[in-house]
Amino acid sequence: MDSTAPVWLINAFGVAAGLCSMASFVPQIVKIWRERCATGVSVRMYIITIIGFCCWTIYGILSSAWPVAAANGVCIVLTVTILVLRLRFGEGQA
Repeated sequence: MDSTAPVWLINAFGVAAGLCSMASFVPQIVKIWRERCATGVSVRMYIITIIGFCCWTIYGILSSAWPVAAANGVCIVLTVTILVLRLRFGEGQA
């Protein structure tokens, strides 16, 4: 018996994972933008997150896993946006 999942199921989970990862940052961006306050956002955490997404993007490119590269590339843009908003609207280090 073959234990490999069907390709459509694998792809469905991949798409769901990418969409969830990307969408998870949008509420934080909206909240910071509306409140013009980002003091509770950790600069160090977002720097580490950005490095992680850069590594995943490079992995996706090097392994020809373009969905991985694309999803993580979008996540880089979103997390950099949060970091920039934190630096603009935050006070001190969080």
